[in-house]
Amino acid sequence: MGKLDNKVAVVTGATEGIGLAIAKTFIQEGAFVFITGRRAKELADAVRTLGTMALGVQGDVAKIADIEHLYDVVAQQKGQLDIVVANAGLGDLSLLENVDEDLFDRLFNVNVKGALFTIQKAIPLLRKGSSIIITGSVAGSKGTPGMGVYGATKAAVRSFVRTLTVELADRNIRANVLSPGPIQTPLMDRQPKETMHRIVSSIPMGRIGEADEVAKAALFLACDDSSFTTGTEIFVDGGRAQI
Repeated sequence: MGKLDNKVAVVTGATEGIGLAIAKTFIQEGAFVFITGRRAKELADAVRTLGTMALGVQGDVAKIADIEHLYDVVAQQKGQLDIVVANAGLGDLSLLENVDEDLFDRLFNVNVKGALFTIQKAIPLLRKGSSIIITGSVAGSKGTPGMGVYGATKAAVRSFVRTLTVELADRNIRANVLSPGPIQTPLMDRQPKETMHRIVSSIPMGRIGEADEVAKAALFLACDDSSFTTGTEIFVDGGRAQI
C-alpha cells in the first residue's frame, strides 16, 4: 500500500529537477500525476520517464488560458483532484542595480501569478481534505546577493499560503510551502563554480541537497502523515535559513 493510493495530483514545472522528483515519488506511492511544462520535447521525455501513471499537459503557468486547459484535462480524465503542487518557477538572478522591468515581470508572472492561478483554478476540483503545496525557497527568508526579486516572489507565495489556510479551512484543505535550499538540479549545474563554492560554504550541513530529499518532504505534505500541518513552511535546506 502506498501513501497516495488512488490519489490524483498535479505537479507544475515537472519536466526536470525538483518537480520531476516529486512526480516520481508521488507515482511510486500510488498517485496518478498530471505534469506540466512549457517545452513539448522535455515534457514528453518526462512522461516517458514516469510511465503510465503520468500524463503531460503542455502549458505556461504565466498564461491563465493554459492553466484552465490543464484543469479541463484533469476534469475530463479524472473528475477530481487531491493534490496540487505549484512548483513551476524561474530562478533568474540579478543584483539590484541591474534589475530591469523585463526580469521583474518574468519572475513575478511565473512565480507569483502562476502559483496563484494554479491554485485558484484547481479549487473547484479539489476534494475535501486535499493538499496544496507551493514550492518556495530559502531565498524568501534569507537575503542573498542577486536574489532580491526572486526572493520577493517566494515571500509573496508564502503570504498566499497563510490566506489559503484560513479561506479553505472549512473544506479541510491544507496549504503549505515547501522551501528548498540549494539543490542539485540542472539549473544548479549551470551556475559558475565560484558561485557553487560560495553557496556550499553557507550551508551548515556542508553540501548541496538532492531533488529526492525535497520530494520526500513533498510526500509528507501531500499524504495523511501531515493531517495536522497547514499554513506552515517546511525548509529542506541543510539549515541555511536558520543561521
